[in-house]
Amino acid sequence: MNLQTAFTHAALLLGLSLATTATAGNHAEYVGNGPFKNGPEVTKKCIECHEAETKAYMKSVHWTWAKKQTINGKTMEYGKKNAINNFCVAVPSNWARCTSCHTGYGWKDANFDFTKAENVDCLVCHETTGTYKKFPSGAGHPVYPGEKKEFPKGKVWAPVDLVKVAQSVGKPTRAACGTCHFYGGGGDRVKHGDLDSSLNNPKPEIDIHMGGKSNMTCQACHQGGKDHAIKGEAASVSVGDGKKIMGCTDCHKGDVHKSAFLNKHAKKIACQTCHIPTFAKDKPTKTWWDWSTAGKDIPEKDIPTDKFGEKLYAKIKGNFQWDKDIVPTYYWYNGTVDRVIFGDKIDPSKVVKLSAAKGDRKDPNAKIMPFKVMKGKQPYDSGYNTIAAVNTFGPDGYWTKFDWNLAIVTGMKAAGQPYSGKYGWIETSMVWPINHMVAPKDKALKCNDCHGEKGRMDWKALGYKGDPKNPANR
Repeated sequence: MNLQTAFTHAALLLGLSLATTATAGNHAEYVGNGPFKNGPEVTKKCIECHEAETKAYMKSVHWTWAKKQTINGKTMEYGKKNAINNFCVAVPSNWARCTSCHTGYGWKDANFDFTKAENVDCLVCHETTGTYKKFPSGAGHPVYPGEKKEFPKGKVWAPVDLVKVAQSVGKPTRAACGTCHFYGGGGDRVKHGDLDSSLNNPKPEIDIHMGGKSNMTCQACHQGGKDHAIKGEAASVSVGDGKKIMGCTDCHKGDVHKSAFLNKHAKKIACQTCHIPTFAKDKPTKTWWDWSTAGKDIPEKDIPTDKFGEKLYAKIKGNFQWDKDIVPTYYWYNGTVDRVIFGDKIDPSKVVKLSAAKGDRKDPNAKIMPFKVMKGKQPYDSGYNTIAAVNTFGPDGYWTKFDWNLAIVTGMKAAGQPYSGKYGWIETSMVWPINHMVAPKDKALKCNDCHGEKGRMDWKALGYKGDPKNPANR
């Protein structure tokens, strides 16, 4: 009887579960020296002790990328797998590229088997070496021993040492979560603005909770428990009825301010509004993406850069704008959003709000909340007036053929949408709630930051006649 078997038998005699023994024991000892040919082989080893956890995880939105929701009067399975955005537009037809951020192996087309437990990628969350990287176009797989892969052309990726990373498993780190959440949209700090690699080891002035002595992990607020149903869902994929994260008031209870005036404000103003004065503090985030200009052959030396050193053009993606230390846009927000889904009719003469915060002054559940507003220009079906799904990646993708019509034909087919054969360009916007990069309390907004001639609030847009500091405007 080997040491692990003896340990397991002893644990069972004491009434402990196999899951408990694996957690309490030495994973390196249990994993041994492998060998493992691929990720699914590692997962099979994990399942020997963690079958219940794996099955529970397979019910989570991290795995399904969708859940049953009612949107615009339609009940459907909706989530990241079929949502529209103004970054890389949509997952359908781009699976092998987009699913490099899926917590699974092998989602390369519409036929992925979500019931196959060994498809779950345990390592992407639980390895602690920092060496486990999924290949950007590998449908969730890393580069395995014996393989040679390049991305982009000329950059050879080192194979992952599966034994080493399997032996290292532990609780998820911020860096592990950030592997996907910091790099959404094609790179570090592109999407959210308040989530980027600066949060791996931030200074307290970047985030007082994650930096300095606090050193809080993501799961301190995004709790999941044994069922792995991590609390919190992005506004881009949920209408707001998901499992709520621990909010600020779960820790900061009651009247937390010494000033009764501030406590009164807090009834209608979200904590984030005052305590996150700016976002993208350390690194610039993308604020504009214009696909309509893509396809031009511009010599590398002639591509313009901004004051942050960011390139403002790429042939495969078009023009960009970036910004740093950004003052948020403020909306009344009751925790839910309006959104556009595939097949919805749009008005191309107006900016199409792919997602928009819901709530107003009269809504008892709404508070003034800070947002990043992402803007851009993307293709639409000008015959049916619907948003176009675009195939960017693969043999018929725009990045290969630079043919917009072919890319839309392929994308719409994958998304199950009709295409008139005619396309045009629309301006779009999305809202991204700002929840991270909380400032130290002495850096919180003061009265004059919002009120007065130089105040940051657009009071009329928030439903007031003017600055409510004046009673006549309330």
